[in-house]
Amino acid sequence: MDGVLNPPLKLLDSYKKSHVTIDDHEISIYVCGITPYDATHLGHAATYLAFDLINRYLRASGRSVWFIENITDIDDPLLERAQRDNQDWKALAHSQIDLFTEDMSALRVRPPQRYKGVVESMEEIIEIVSEHIESGLTYNIDGDIYLDLKKVPRSLEKLPYPIDEALAIFRERGGDPDRTGKSHPLDPLLWRAHRDNEPSWSAPFGKGRPGWHVECVAIAMRNIDHKPSAQTSTITMQGGGSDLIFPHHYMTAVQAESLTHLPFAKAYIHAGMIGLDGEKMSKSRGNLVFVSKLLQQGVSPMVIRCALIMSHYQSDRMWNSELLNTAQTFIAKVEQCLARTEVAPTSDLIKQIAESLSDNLDTPKVFALLNKWCAQTEAGEVGGSAGELSRALDTYLGLAF
Repeated sequence: MDGVLNPPLKLLDSYKKSHVTIDDHEISIYVCGITPYDATHLGHAATYLAFDLINRYLRASGRSVWFIENITDIDDPLLERAQRDNQDWKALAHSQIDLFTEDMSALRVRPPQRYKGVVESMEEIIEIVSEHIESGLTYNIDGDIYLDLKKVPRSLEKLPYPIDEALAIFRERGGDPDRTGKSHPLDPLLWRAHRDNEPSWSAPFGKGRPGWHVECVAIAMRNIDHKPSAQTSTITMQGGGSDLIFPHHYMTAVQAESLTHLPFAKAYIHAGMIGLDGEKMSKSRGNLVFVSKLLQQGVSPMVIRCALIMSHYQSDRMWNSELLNTAQTFIAKVEQCLARTEVAPTSDLIKQIAESLSDNLDTPKVFALLNKWCAQTEAGEVGGSAGELSRALDTYLGLAF
């Protein structure tokens, strides 16, 4: 299996609504990590599995990948949970980070080269906020520092949603469009002045803590190893769940571009949401399904991984017992076929798997191909190598047999 012969990876960009070819030799990927207060539910797992598939395909294709993932280890939900449970917020964050890394290891998600928390990046974040202030693009309301979008070219013209919808989403996802004194309702907070009973850090512009989006700007910009060829953007790919399309990833890009005058990323790639039995899976509904709980119940991590990657990564989809059973049956069938002395041809199958993954990670087609191969093997076709296919499934899909 010569990975260099793989077709270039094409992924559907959430803003362009068209496919972007990821063909640089050196590739930098920044994926937004967890806020560590309820790790790791299946929505998290589905997102990180999607980017694990991307990472695996690029590496199998001979690309050099620099993968950065942050941890939002200081945020309102974390502080609220710690206060509710009468727990130290740092202790809560550390416990959930440990659980998250254990879950990712069980699911065979390759760890990033750099895994950085906001707290340990505070010096870098303060530097980025200072650069924004020095650029003349900010204003101050009672010590809170905002980026003035009216001063950032095209930032209000290329919104991914109509303005009314953007305002509603901004409000729902942590923004403050109704605050008196803002230049524009969508202006993002760069620095929140110190409030009583909240952690804070000293900065030249006042004691406080960072806004959400600027954290990712700093961590991404200050921790890049591989930069896109010809420096046409700061990083190659920005990724996360589709709930981050707006405002988070949009505002991250705006803040970075206001300093660099370059596109922040060549491609913006987002994974779909996971629901449960016909309903949206959310903290407020109390219907989150946690990876650690499934593992404790004896569900194989390979079955969980398989169940989450069988559907297309960008589709919103439901989790239910039937999906788990389907994955379990599939894993058992492939194991039985790979245990045979003679199996159906595998060389063309592996080539077709790579071609399918290169087409925006078409995993439904991959699993259809594998089911067909199992049927051919069970029907007595020969000429393949079980070892060759087993290695390919590990390389591309992270499924170990």
